[in-house]
Amino acid sequence: MGIVVRLDRVMADRKVRGKDLAEQVGIGQVMLSRIKRGHVREVRLATLAALCDALSCGPGGILELAPEGAQDGTGAGDGSCAGR
Repeated sequence: MGIVVRLDRVMADRKVRGKDLAEQVGIGQVMLSRIKRGHVREVRLATLAALCDALSCGPGGILELAPEGAQDGTGAGDGSCAGR
């Protein structure tokens, strides 16, 4: 399974600009862009928490668990671990 980053969707829903979010979270615009595109291998938990705080959401709003090979996250379910 893989992780699909939905940060761009959350930002659009809340009408938040990348420049403003990066400044609020304390990261560079380039790093925010890399996170949005899923071009990072790891994100510090403090950064994830700051993104969630700034966007008033939980980690599940930004990240989704997707079946292996699914590019768009369809069929990802709710991402819960119940029954595993």
